[in-house]
Amino acid sequence: MGKRSRPRGSGLTSHWSTGRRIAFLAAVLAVLLAGAGLAAYLSAGGGRGSAPSGKPSTSGPTAHPGTSAPTSGKATGTGTVSPPPRLTDPLAYGRAAAVMLWSYDTRATTRDQQLAGMHAWMTTETKYTDWTSIQAQVPDPLLWSRMHDQAQYATATVTEARFPSAFKQALAEDPAALTEAYIYAVTVTGKQSMAWKDGGGGAEDRSVTLAVQCRPSADCALVAIAPNTAP
Repeated sequence: MGKRSRPRGSGLTSHWSTGRRIAFLAAVLAVLLAGAGLAAYLSAGGGRGSAPSGKPSTSGPTAHPGTSAPTSGKATGTGTVSPPPRLTDPLAYGRAAAVMLWSYDTRATTRDQQLAGMHAWMTTETKYTDWTSIQAQVPDPLLWSRMHDQAQYATATVTEARFPSAFKQALAEDPAALTEAYIYAVTVTGKQSMAWKDGGGGAEDRSVTLAVQCRPSADCALVAIAPNTAP
């Protein structure tokens, strides 16, 4: 494995379009984005998270079908994965979730621990959650093992979190559309910095659109990596 291998936000298109829960989530987003904003929201970006450009990867992540929680096996705890913050602002939660998704430390965290830590951020309302799109961000066990051998880790910073224009337009046209599931589309941009043994390292710009649930008088939770939107 080349030392620059890393989790990436690609390969999600097929998983967004299949599966009962994923289809249901898409329908929920369609309700939120009814009217003029719907077509722009669902068509832009082909329904996939932004992948880093210009840097080939030795291997992509393996997405696992289904929406079940990760099994811990011999690993316990969540390693270095940060716990979900108690926030009621979808933009603030989206920022925190993006940092979590773009950060990892294979030196001190097993793959099962990484998945368990990520799963703690998910909404407990299973009829909305799309765990498949989140766990697809984690490399398969073989690649994770090779990253561990290279002592690879990554940190992240966020430069902006915003509501996409199609989402804002749809809510302006029909504010009541939000009040069933309280799922917000949040586009986050930032930078991921990677490092590995023998002084290796690199950085790249990142962008992702998240579906975040923030019900009134409740903490926010992560729902899915949503289709890309127009700016």
